[in-house]
This record gives sequence, C-alpha cells and structure tokens, in this order.
Amino acid sequence: MVFYRAACFVLCISFGLIGQDALRPKDVHEMGKGGVNAIPKLAALLTNADVDIRLEAVKQISEIGTQYSLDALIQATRDNDSEIQIRATDGLVNFYLPGYLKTGLSATLRRAGTSIKGRFADTNDQVIDPYIQPRPEVIAALGVLARNGASMESRANAARAIGILRGKAAVPDLIQALHSKDTQVIYEALVALQKIRDAEAAPSIAFLLRDLDPKVQIAALETTGLLLNKSAVPDVVGVLNNARDNKVRRAALTALAMLPQDSSREIYARYLQDKDEKLRAAAAEGYARLRKPADLPMLAKAYDDEGKTSPRLSLAFAQVMLGKAEISEFSPLQYLINTLNSAAYHGEAFPFLVELARDPAVRKSLYTPLLQGTKDEKIYLARVMARSGDKNDVPQLEKLSHDDDPEVAQEGLRALRNLQART
Repeated sequence: MVFYRAACFVLCISFGLIGQDALRPKDVHEMGKGGVNAIPKLAALLTNADVDIRLEAVKQISEIGTQYSLDALIQATRDNDSEIQIRATDGLVNFYLPGYLKTGLSATLRRAGTSIKGRFADTNDQVIDPYIQPRPEVIAALGVLARNGASMESRANAARAIGILRGKAAVPDLIQALHSKDTQVIYEALVALQKIRDAEAAPSIAFLLRDLDPKVQIAALETTGLLLNKSAVPDVVGVLNNARDNKVRRAALTALAMLPQDSSREIYARYLQDKDEKLRAAAAEGYARLRKPADLPMLAKAYDDEGKTSPRLSLAFAQVMLGKAEISEFSPLQYLINTLNSAAYHGEAFPFLVELARDPAVRKSLYTPLLQGTKDEKIYLARVMARSGDKNDVPQLEKLSHDDDPEVAQEGLRALRNLQART
C-alpha cells in the first residue's frame, strides 16, 4: 500500500497531474516511500524554488541511502541553503558509514526562520575503514563546502565529513579552512587532518600553535604531534614553557613526546616526577620514543612506583619500546594487553599497542593473545594488526575470522580486509 501511494505521486507528477508548485513537503515525504525508484523524481525537486520542498527531497534521498543517491546528494551540496548543505553532507557520509544520519549534525538541526541551529557531537573519532574508498566526486564536493559553505556550520560539518571519509584529496581545502575566523571550522579541519595523516600538511598548522582559543591551540598541538612535524619542536617547547592552561601544557608535552629529540631529554626528566599524572604519562612517552636502552632501569623503577593507571600504561609502553617485549604474568606488555579489557582505559592501551606492533617481533608476541585471549583482547588486537601488520600476519587474522564468537570472527574479517587494503 505504501509503495502504491508513493508510485501514484510519482506518476501524477510525471503526467503533469500535480505540478511542482502545488507540491507540499508531506507529498515529497510520501514520494520517498517509493525507495530507490523515487530517486530520479526526488532529484528533480532539488531545483524547486521552495526551500522546504528541496529540504524534504534531500532528507528522503539521504534516507534511501543507496549508491544511486550519491549524485543527487552531491548536487544538493551546491544548494545555497545551509541546512540543505548539511543534510546532503550527512547523507553522503551515511552511505559510507551507515547510521551516521542518527548521530551527525543534521540529527540535531532546528530551523528558526532563516537561521538554523545544531550541536556538534562532543566525540569526533569516527572514521571509515581503509578498505572503503569514497568516490572522488564526493570528496571534491565536500572540499568545496569546507571552503565556501553557506554558513560556518555547513563548513565545519563538511570538514568533519572529510575527516570521517579520509578525504586526502581535500587536504588543500582543509588548509584553507584553517584560516577561517570560526573556532568550530578550524577545529574540525584540524581533527580531519589528524585522521587523514598527510604529513605534508603539517607546516600549514604551525601558525595555530599559539592561537588564543585553547580548543584550537590544543587541537593544533595534537595535530602537530600526530603529523610528526619535528620542525615545530621549538614552537612546541615555547608553548609548553609559557602555558597557563594545564590542558594546553599537557597537549604541548604530549606533542613533544611524539617528536623525540635528545634536546628534549631534560624536559622529559623534569615532568616524569610532576604531580600531574597526565604530564608524567607524556614524559614517559617521550623517553619511549627516544629509544635509549640505558633509560630502561629508571623507567622500570618508575613503573613499579607509579600508582596511577595512565602514567603506568605510558611507562609500560616505554619499557616495551626499549626492548622489554616478553609476555609473562607481570610484564609491561601483558599489562597493556590486560588493559584492553578495561572500559575506562582500553582507549589508552590500544594506541600504544598499535605503535609497538610496528615492530615485527612485538606483533609475533601478540599472536597468542590474538587467538586465545579474551573477547576484548581478540577484537582490539585484530584492530592492532589491521593498522600495524604486514602480509606475514594475514594467516593469523584468517584464523581469527573463523572464531567461535561471531562478533570476534566479524572483527577478524574486517581487520583482514583493512590489512590487505593497506598492504
């Protein structure tokens, strides 16, 4: 019955029995119930003079969400209405990341006259798997929006979408967005650059290291560290030494720990005994990446004496990085693996294991817990292998893809596909 009614609307419009100027949004909503077959007619409504008609058409095209929606949504990103741009953007992301329409900016939008209001989600860690490759036209359309969207909200939303879709081709657009005067646009562009990990973009971020807005400054410091911009070390040290905001100080030391230099050793030593546990943790990570085996006894003692989880994880990471990579009941590597079972701290242990697993010897040590550990250990170690493994690790993920637990098996298959796409 639903399909029949939707088909009637399509036929009436096709034969001129209902003109576009007589359409109401609820008619367009009804049309959308026709599914993929309704997309051509919905796409035709994207040029309607009534913004409410265009808006409902975009909503319906996004909800249908098949590959046949993409061209229409790309067209909708060129609309001069901010809400339509935002909904088209979220529809494009939703095709590659199903369920995004329920969590993206468009899910919170409210229109009041000619203005719209929405709230960006506090978490911004979503990203598609490496084996998923968005169409170039999608990334190009989002890049244009990030530079020239109808509102700051639509520009920031496009920047977030580029990051989620790993849109490397739009890096020049993100760099241009960094020069916006809007905090949200700058922040979203920085986080997108973190996800894309294009080291060539790093020098373009340096001017934001001393930004007056702590949110932007912290994101710029994080991005500088993740993109390994060692030329920025003097600026990062300057920020660290002059920071009044403790969050900025933590971000600066964490960035400095990602950019190891012998000249930073004194700084790491100073903060390893700091009363702030986050600063102690960052200092330990700095020692880890200096890779000086002579530091191992000092780090082992600090590990034994440390009572807080975050710095203890960082000290465990440092010891494994310096060669203490055995797995035993109380070894640092086993501690990191055990922490994958902690809802509160697995997010800290996981990136350490990703970095450590770039060493083939460490990856080989992880084979046993990968196949015989707890459910959480298997899932997170599969993701570690996907990010840091090579072709030699494929047989282990193939075994995991046949695990008795369906969720673990699915994660093993997903990791296998990501590893193969990357290698």
